[in-house]
Amino acid sequence: MVAELISVGTEILLGNIVNTNAAYLAEKCALLGLSLYHQSVVGDNEARMEDTIRRALERSDVVILTGGLGPTKDDLTKEVTAKVFKKALCEDAHTKERIMEFFQKIHNGEKITENNWKQALIPEGAIIVENQNGTAPGLIVIGDEGSGYEGKRAILIPGPPNECIPMFETQIAPYLSDLQPEGIYSSMVKVCAIGESRAETMVADLMDAQTNPTLAPYAKTGEVHFRVTAKAKDEESAKCLMAPMLEELKKRFGDHIYTTKEEVTLEEAVIQMLEERKMTVTTAESCTGGLLCGRLVNVPGASSVLNEAHITYSNEAKERILHVSHEILKQYGAVSEETARAMAEGACRLSGADASIAVTGIAGPEGGTPEKPVGLVYIGCMVKGRTKVEKFRFTGNRQKNREYAVARALILLRECLLAADR
Repeated sequence: MVAELISVGTEILLGNIVNTNAAYLAEKCALLGLSLYHQSVVGDNEARMEDTIRRALERSDVVILTGGLGPTKDDLTKEVTAKVFKKALCEDAHTKERIMEFFQKIHNGEKITENNWKQALIPEGAIIVENQNGTAPGLIVIGDEGSGYEGKRAILIPGPPNECIPMFETQIAPYLSDLQPEGIYSSMVKVCAIGESRAETMVADLMDAQTNPTLAPYAKTGEVHFRVTAKAKDEESAKCLMAPMLEELKKRFGDHIYTTKEEVTLEEAVIQMLEERKMTVTTAESCTGGLLCGRLVNVPGASSVLNEAHITYSNEAKERILHVSHEILKQYGAVSEETARAMAEGACRLSGADASIAVTGIAGPEGGTPEKPVGLVYIGCMVKGRTKVEKFRFTGNRQKNREYAVARALILLRECLLAADR
Protein backbone atom coordinates (compact mmCIF):
# COMPACT_ATOMS: atom_id res chain seq x y z
CA MET A 1 0.00 0.00 0.00
CA VAL A 2 1.38 3.39 -1.03
CA ALA A 3 1.23 6.27 1.44
CA GLU A 4 2.08 9.95 1.09
CA LEU A 5 2.66 12.71 3.63
CA ILE A 6 1.44 16.30 3.35
CA SER A 7 2.52 18.80 6.00
CA VAL A 8 0.22 21.83 6.10
CA GLY A 9 1.28 25.26 7.32
CA THR A 10 2.91 28.40 5.97
CA GLU A 11 5.12 28.46 9.08
CA ILE A 12 6.64 25.13 7.99
CA LEU A 13 6.95 26.21 4.38
CA LEU A 14 8.90 29.34 5.39
CA GLY A 15 11.10 27.48 7.86
CA ASN A 16 9.76 29.25 10.94
CA ILE A 17 9.33 25.87 12.67
CA VAL A 18 11.07 22.54 12.12
CA ASN A 19 8.90 19.87 10.54
CA THR A 20 9.50 17.08 13.05
CA ASN A 21 6.15 15.42 12.28
CA ALA A 22 7.25 14.42 8.79
CA ALA A 23 10.39 12.66 10.02
CA TYR A 24 8.42 10.85 12.71
CA LEU A 25 5.59 9.78 10.40
CA ALA A 26 7.92 8.70 7.60
CA GLU A 27 9.75 6.33 9.93
CA LYS A 28 6.55 4.96 11.42
CA CYS A 29 4.99 4.39 7.98
CA ALA A 30 8.07 2.47 6.89
CA LEU A 31 7.80 0.27 9.98
CA LEU A 32 4.17 -0.44 9.11
CA GLY A 33 5.26 -1.66 5.68
CA LEU A 34 3.79 1.25 3.75
CA SER A 35 5.57 2.34 0.58
CA LEU A 36 6.36 6.05 0.87
CA TYR A 37 7.48 7.80 -2.32
CA HIS A 38 6.50 11.44 -1.83
CA GLN A 39 6.32 14.10 0.88
CA SER A 40 4.95 17.61 0.42
CA VAL A 41 4.70 20.84 2.37
CA VAL A 42 1.96 23.27 1.45
CA GLY A 43 1.05 26.65 2.91
CA ASP A 44 -2.33 27.79 4.15
CA ASN A 45 -3.69 28.49 0.68
CA GLU A 46 -6.90 26.82 -0.47
CA ALA A 47 -6.10 26.46 -4.17
CA ARG A 48 -2.57 25.14 -3.67
CA MET A 49 -3.70 22.81 -0.91
CA GLU A 50 -6.46 21.37 -3.11
CA ASP A 51 -3.98 20.79 -5.94
CA THR A 52 -1.51 19.11 -3.57
CA ILE A 53 -4.15 16.77 -2.11
CA ARG A 54 -5.50 15.81 -5.54
CA ARG A 55 -2.03 14.98 -6.90
CA ALA A 56 -1.29 12.90 -3.80
CA LEU A 57 -4.53 10.93 -4.10
CA GLU A 58 -3.88 10.20 -7.76
CA ARG A 59 -0.64 8.34 -6.97
CA SER A 60 -1.17 7.02 -3.42
CA ASP A 61 -3.67 4.86 -1.55
CA VAL A 62 -3.40 6.76 1.74
CA VAL A 63 -2.61 10.44 2.19
CA ILE A 64 -1.67 11.56 5.69
CA LEU A 65 -2.09 15.28 6.34
CA THR A 66 -0.81 17.01 9.46
CA GLY A 67 -1.77 20.51 10.56
CA GLY A 68 -4.46 22.98 9.57
CA LEU A 69 -7.19 21.55 11.84
CA GLY A 70 -7.36 24.47 14.27
CA PRO A 71 -10.11 27.05 14.83
CA THR A 72 -8.75 29.97 12.80
CA LYS A 73 -9.61 31.05 9.27
CA ASP A 74 -6.31 29.86 7.82
CA ASP A 75 -6.88 26.30 9.14
CA LEU A 76 -8.23 24.84 5.92
CA THR A 77 -7.17 21.17 5.81
CA LYS A 78 -10.52 19.68 6.73
CA GLU A 79 -12.50 22.02 4.49
CA VAL A 80 -10.30 21.45 1.43
CA THR A 81 -10.20 17.66 1.97
CA ALA A 82 -14.00 17.58 2.19
CA LYS A 83 -14.19 19.54 -1.07
CA VAL A 84 -11.82 17.13 -2.83
CA PHE A 85 -13.85 14.10 -1.70
CA LYS A 86 -17.16 15.86 -2.52
CA LYS A 87 -18.40 15.63 1.05
CA ALA A 88 -20.43 18.14 3.04
CA LEU A 89 -19.34 19.33 6.48
CA CYS A 90 -21.73 18.52 9.32
CA GLU A 91 -21.56 19.40 13.00
CA ASP A 92 -20.83 16.39 15.18
CA ALA A 93 -22.50 16.53 18.59
CA HIS A 94 -19.98 14.25 20.30
CA THR A 95 -17.01 16.30 19.08
CA LYS A 96 -18.72 19.52 20.19
CA GLU A 97 -19.25 18.04 23.64
CA ARG A 98 -15.59 16.99 23.87
CA ILE A 99 -14.45 20.51 22.95
CA MET A 100 -16.63 21.90 25.73
CA GLU A 101 -15.23 19.37 28.24
CA PHE A 102 -11.67 20.17 27.19
CA PHE A 103 -12.14 23.91 27.76
CA GLN A 104 -13.76 23.32 31.14
CA LYS A 105 -10.89 21.07 32.23
CA ILE A 106 -7.91 22.94 30.78
CA HIS A 107 -9.13 26.54 30.74
CA ASN A 108 -11.16 26.49 33.99
CA GLY A 109 -14.43 27.16 32.29
CA GLU A 110 -13.13 30.01 30.14
CA LYS A 111 -15.73 31.11 27.61
CA ILE A 112 -15.39 29.25 24.31
CA THR A 113 -15.05 31.61 21.38
CA GLU A 114 -17.35 30.95 18.42
CA ASN A 115 -14.53 29.93 16.06
CA ASN A 116 -13.73 26.89 18.22
CA TRP A 117 -16.97 25.22 17.10
CA LYS A 118 -15.43 25.08 13.62
CA GLN A 119 -13.49 22.09 14.93
CA ALA A 120 -16.75 20.19 15.48
CA LEU A 121 -17.53 20.26 11.74
CA ILE A 122 -16.82 16.83 10.27
CA PRO A 123 -16.82 15.66 6.61
CA GLU A 124 -19.87 13.51 6.01
CA GLY A 125 -19.19 9.83 6.81
CA ALA A 126 -15.68 10.46 8.18
CA ILE A 127 -14.24 8.30 10.96
CA ILE A 128 -13.54 10.49 13.98
CA VAL A 129 -10.26 9.88 15.81
CA GLU A 130 -10.37 11.06 19.43
CA ASN A 131 -7.80 13.65 20.46
CA GLN A 132 -6.83 13.14 24.12
CA ASN A 133 -4.49 16.15 24.12
CA GLY A 134 -6.35 18.90 22.28
CA THR A 135 -9.64 20.06 20.80
CA ALA A 136 -9.21 19.14 17.12
CA PRO A 137 -10.14 15.52 16.41
CA GLY A 138 -8.30 13.45 13.86
CA LEU A 139 -10.29 12.33 10.82
CA ILE A 140 -10.23 9.47 8.34
CA VAL A 141 -12.02 10.33 5.10
CA ILE A 142 -12.67 7.54 2.59
CA GLY A 143 -13.54 8.25 -1.02
CA ASP A 144 -17.02 7.17 -2.19
CA GLU A 145 -18.04 6.00 -5.62
CA GLY A 146 -18.35 9.03 -7.86
CA SER A 147 -15.86 11.09 -5.91
CA GLY A 148 -13.07 10.24 -8.33
CA TYR A 149 -11.07 8.76 -5.44
CA GLU A 150 -13.10 5.67 -4.59
CA GLY A 151 -11.45 3.65 -1.83
CA LYS A 152 -8.68 6.21 -1.33
CA ARG A 153 -8.11 7.46 2.21
CA ALA A 154 -7.11 10.82 3.64
CA ILE A 155 -6.03 10.77 7.28
CA LEU A 156 -6.07 14.17 8.97
CA ILE A 157 -3.99 14.60 12.14
CA PRO A 158 -3.48 17.73 14.29
CA GLY A 159 -0.13 19.45 13.79
CA PRO A 160 1.20 19.94 17.37
CA PRO A 161 3.59 17.01 17.99
CA ASN A 162 2.16 16.40 21.46
CA GLU A 163 -1.19 15.73 19.74
CA CYS A 164 0.07 14.17 16.50
CA ILE A 165 2.37 11.53 17.99
CA PRO A 166 0.04 10.05 20.64
CA MET A 167 -2.85 10.00 18.19
CA PHE A 168 -0.81 8.23 15.54
CA GLU A 169 0.68 5.67 17.93
CA THR A 170 -2.53 4.74 19.72
CA GLN A 171 -5.12 4.97 16.92
CA ILE A 172 -3.82 5.70 13.42
CA ALA A 173 -1.01 3.12 13.39
CA PRO A 174 -3.31 0.23 14.40
CA TYR A 175 -5.82 1.35 11.76
CA LEU A 176 -3.15 1.36 9.04
CA SER A 177 -1.77 -1.98 10.24
CA ASP A 178 -5.20 -3.57 9.86
CA LEU A 179 -5.32 -2.45 6.21
CA GLN A 180 -2.18 -4.45 5.43
CA PRO A 181 -2.56 -8.09 4.29
CA GLU A 182 0.55 -8.98 6.29
CA GLY A 183 2.06 -7.40 9.36
CA ILE A 184 5.46 -5.73 9.43
CA TYR A 185 7.66 -6.50 12.42
CA SER A 186 11.16 -5.31 13.21
CA SER A 187 14.06 -5.65 15.61
CA MET A 188 16.88 -3.23 16.28
CA VAL A 189 20.59 -3.85 16.74
CA LYS A 190 22.55 -0.80 17.93
CA VAL A 191 26.31 -0.74 17.38
CA CYS A 192 28.89 1.72 18.68
CA ALA A 193 32.62 2.36 18.10
CA ILE A 194 32.39 1.29 14.46
CA GLY A 195 31.98 3.85 11.67
CA GLU A 196 29.09 3.78 9.21
CA SER A 197 31.15 2.77 6.16
CA ARG A 198 32.95 -0.04 7.98
CA ALA A 199 29.74 -1.29 9.57
CA GLU A 200 27.98 -1.37 6.21
CA THR A 201 30.93 -3.21 4.64
CA MET A 202 30.70 -5.82 7.39
CA VAL A 203 27.11 -6.64 6.39
CA ALA A 204 27.28 -5.99 2.63
CA ASP A 205 26.72 -9.68 1.80
CA LEU A 206 23.66 -9.82 4.05
CA MET A 207 22.17 -6.75 2.41
CA ASP A 208 22.89 -8.06 -1.10
CA ALA A 209 21.12 -11.35 -0.33
CA GLN A 210 18.19 -9.91 1.62
CA THR A 211 14.60 -10.66 0.69
CA ASN A 212 12.52 -11.28 3.80
CA PRO A 213 13.72 -10.20 6.33
CA THR A 214 15.49 -7.04 5.21
CA LEU A 215 18.38 -5.21 6.83
CA ALA A 216 18.77 -1.42 6.85
CA PRO A 217 21.56 0.65 8.49
CA TYR A 218 20.98 4.07 10.04
CA ALA A 219 23.95 6.29 10.97
CA LYS A 220 23.80 8.18 14.27
CA THR A 221 26.41 10.32 16.03
CA GLY A 222 29.03 7.77 17.07
CA GLU A 223 26.67 4.88 16.39
CA VAL A 224 25.16 2.73 13.64
CA HIS A 225 21.73 1.19 14.08
CA PHE A 226 20.60 -1.84 12.08
CA ARG A 227 16.90 -2.48 11.66
CA VAL A 228 15.89 -6.03 10.77
CA THR A 229 12.37 -6.09 9.32
CA ALA A 230 10.20 -9.06 8.43
CA LYS A 231 6.82 -9.34 6.75
CA ALA A 232 4.71 -12.16 8.16
CA LYS A 233 1.20 -13.20 9.12
CA ASP A 234 1.93 -12.75 12.84
CA GLU A 235 4.67 -11.67 15.24
CA GLU A 236 5.78 -15.20 16.09
CA SER A 237 6.35 -16.04 12.42
CA ALA A 238 8.27 -12.78 11.97
CA LYS A 239 10.54 -13.58 14.93
CA CYS A 240 11.40 -16.93 13.35
CA LEU A 241 12.30 -15.18 10.08
CA MET A 242 14.46 -12.56 11.83
CA ALA A 243 16.27 -14.89 14.25
CA PRO A 244 19.04 -16.12 11.88
CA MET A 245 19.95 -12.59 10.75
CA LEU A 246 19.96 -11.25 14.31
CA GLU A 247 22.24 -14.08 15.36
CA GLU A 248 24.59 -13.34 12.46
CA LEU A 249 24.78 -9.67 13.43
CA LYS A 250 25.69 -10.66 16.98
CA LYS A 251 28.50 -12.87 15.67
CA ARG A 252 29.90 -10.11 13.46
CA PHE A 253 29.69 -7.16 15.83
CA GLY A 254 30.12 -8.87 19.21
CA ASP A 255 30.76 -6.44 22.08
CA HIS A 256 30.19 -3.48 19.77
CA ILE A 257 26.46 -4.17 20.14
CA TYR A 258 25.26 -2.21 23.15
CA THR A 259 21.56 -3.09 22.88
CA THR A 260 18.97 -4.91 20.80
CA LYS A 261 16.10 -2.84 22.17
CA GLU A 262 14.59 -0.02 20.13
CA GLU A 263 14.05 2.30 23.08
CA VAL A 264 17.45 1.95 24.80
CA THR A 265 19.97 4.76 24.24
CA LEU A 266 23.74 4.55 24.58
CA GLU A 267 23.66 6.50 27.85
CA GLU A 268 20.97 4.18 29.22
CA ALA A 269 23.11 1.16 28.34
CA VAL A 270 26.12 2.70 30.12
CA ILE A 271 24.08 3.57 33.23
CA GLN A 272 22.73 0.01 33.29
CA MET A 273 26.27 -1.40 33.10
CA LEU A 274 27.31 0.73 36.08
CA GLU A 275 24.23 -0.31 38.05
CA GLU A 276 24.85 -4.00 37.35
CA ARG A 277 28.44 -3.64 38.60
CA LYS A 278 27.36 -1.50 41.58
CA MET A 279 29.79 1.20 40.45
CA THR A 280 29.66 4.99 40.54
CA VAL A 281 30.95 7.44 37.94
CA THR A 282 31.95 11.08 37.80
CA THR A 283 32.69 13.38 34.86
CA ALA A 284 35.29 16.09 34.27
CA GLU A 285 34.54 18.28 31.27
CA SER A 286 36.25 21.15 29.53
CA CYS A 287 35.19 21.68 25.88
CA THR A 288 31.90 19.78 26.30
CA GLY A 289 30.86 22.09 29.14
CA GLY A 290 28.45 19.70 30.89
CA LEU A 291 27.01 18.10 27.76
CA LEU A 292 28.37 14.69 28.77
CA CYS A 293 26.89 14.87 32.26
CA GLY A 294 23.63 16.04 30.68
CA ARG A 295 23.46 12.91 28.53
CA LEU A 296 23.86 10.75 31.63
CA VAL A 297 21.31 12.75 33.61
CA ASN A 298 18.82 12.23 30.77
CA VAL A 299 18.47 8.68 32.09
CA PRO A 300 15.87 8.24 34.85
CA GLY A 301 17.59 6.91 37.96
CA ALA A 302 21.03 8.20 36.94
CA SER A 303 21.50 9.42 40.53
CA SER A 304 22.13 5.81 41.56
CA VAL A 305 25.52 5.93 39.81
CA LEU A 306 26.28 9.64 39.31
CA ASN A 307 26.94 11.55 42.51
CA GLU A 308 28.80 14.59 41.20
CA ALA A 309 30.27 16.12 38.05
CA HIS A 310 32.82 18.82 37.27
CA ILE A 311 33.10 21.46 34.56
CA THR A 312 36.67 22.76 34.57
CA TYR A 313 36.75 25.01 31.54
CA SER A 314 39.77 27.09 32.49
CA ASN A 315 43.29 25.95 33.33
CA GLU A 316 42.88 27.52 36.75
CA ALA A 317 39.80 25.36 37.42
CA LYS A 318 41.63 22.22 36.26
CA GLU A 319 44.39 22.95 38.75
CA ARG A 320 42.21 24.07 41.65
CA ILE A 321 39.39 21.51 41.39
CA LEU A 322 40.95 18.44 39.76
CA HIS A 323 44.51 19.05 40.94
CA VAL A 324 45.96 18.83 37.44
CA SER A 325 49.53 19.94 38.03
CA HIS A 326 50.67 23.31 36.79
CA GLU A 327 53.70 21.59 35.23
CA ILE A 328 51.50 19.33 33.05
CA LEU A 329 49.44 22.26 31.81
CA LYS A 330 52.54 24.36 31.14
CA GLN A 331 54.49 21.61 29.36
CA TYR A 332 51.74 19.83 27.42
CA GLY A 333 48.82 22.28 27.36
CA ALA A 334 45.19 21.89 28.35
CA VAL A 335 44.43 19.87 25.21
CA SER A 336 46.75 16.91 25.60
CA GLU A 337 46.86 13.25 26.52
CA GLU A 338 48.61 14.12 29.79
CA THR A 339 45.93 16.62 30.84
CA ALA A 340 43.05 14.26 29.94
CA ARG A 341 44.69 11.55 32.04
CA ALA A 342 45.24 13.91 34.97
CA MET A 343 41.64 15.16 34.77
CA ALA A 344 40.21 11.63 34.82
CA GLU A 345 42.41 10.57 37.72
CA GLY A 346 41.80 13.80 39.63
CA ALA A 347 38.03 13.45 39.24
CA CYS A 348 38.13 9.92 40.66
CA ARG A 349 40.23 10.98 43.65
CA LEU A 350 38.05 14.02 44.31
CA SER A 351 34.73 12.17 44.17
CA GLY A 352 35.70 8.71 45.36
CA ALA A 353 33.89 7.27 42.33
CA ASP A 354 34.76 3.89 40.83
CA ALA A 355 35.01 5.36 37.35
CA SER A 356 35.53 8.74 35.70
CA ILE A 357 35.41 10.14 32.20
CA ALA A 358 37.21 13.37 31.23
CA VAL A 359 37.07 15.46 28.06
CA THR A 360 39.38 18.25 26.92
CA GLY A 361 39.65 19.68 23.41
CA ILE A 362 39.22 22.53 20.95
CA ALA A 363 35.58 22.72 19.84
CA GLY A 364 36.14 25.74 17.57
CA PRO A 365 35.63 27.69 15.49
CA GLU A 366 38.61 29.62 16.91
CA GLY A 367 41.47 28.48 19.10
CA GLY A 368 43.17 25.98 16.82
CA THR A 369 46.81 25.93 15.76
CA PRO A 370 48.71 23.83 13.18
CA GLU A 371 49.91 21.60 16.03
CA LYS A 372 46.52 21.48 17.75
CA PRO A 373 43.76 22.10 15.19
CA VAL A 374 40.07 22.73 15.82
CA GLY A 375 38.35 19.42 16.52
CA LEU A 376 41.27 17.91 18.43
CA VAL A 377 39.88 16.17 21.52
CA TYR A 378 41.42 13.95 24.18
CA ILE A 379 39.18 11.72 26.29
CA GLY A 380 40.43 10.02 29.42
CA CYS A 381 38.68 7.25 31.32
CA MET A 382 39.62 5.72 34.64
CA VAL A 383 37.97 2.52 35.87
CA LYS A 384 39.10 0.77 39.03
CA GLY A 385 42.50 2.43 39.02
CA ARG A 386 43.29 1.86 35.33
CA THR A 387 43.36 4.86 33.00
CA LYS A 388 43.00 4.93 29.22
CA VAL A 389 43.24 8.02 27.00
CA GLU A 390 42.10 8.28 23.38
CA LYS A 391 42.80 11.03 20.85
CA PHE A 392 40.24 12.19 18.28
CA ARG A 393 40.18 14.67 15.44
CA PHE A 394 36.62 15.74 14.68
CA THR A 395 35.76 17.86 11.63
CA GLY A 396 32.34 19.35 12.40
CA ASN A 397 31.27 22.76 13.64
CA ARG A 398 31.48 23.69 17.32
CA GLN A 399 28.25 21.97 18.34
CA LYS A 400 28.93 18.86 16.26
CA ASN A 401 32.44 18.50 17.68
CA ARG A 402 31.02 18.64 21.19
CA GLU A 403 28.34 16.08 20.35
CA TYR A 404 30.90 13.72 18.80
CA ALA A 405 33.11 14.10 21.88
CA VAL A 406 30.24 13.17 24.18
CA ALA A 407 29.36 10.11 22.10
CA ARG A 408 32.98 8.93 22.05
CA ALA A 409 33.27 9.53 25.80
CA LEU A 410 30.28 7.29 26.48
CA ILE A 411 31.72 4.65 24.16
CA LEU A 412 35.12 4.79 25.88
CA LEU A 413 33.52 4.46 29.31
CA ARG A 414 31.60 1.42 28.09
CA GLU A 415 34.73 -0.16 26.61
CA CYS A 416 36.68 0.39 29.85
CA LEU A 417 33.89 -1.17 31.92
CA LEU A 418 33.93 -4.24 29.65
CA ALA A 419 37.73 -4.40 29.85
CA ALA A 420 37.58 -4.31 33.66
CA ASP A 421 35.47 -7.49 33.60
CA ARG A 422 38.15 -9.46 31.73
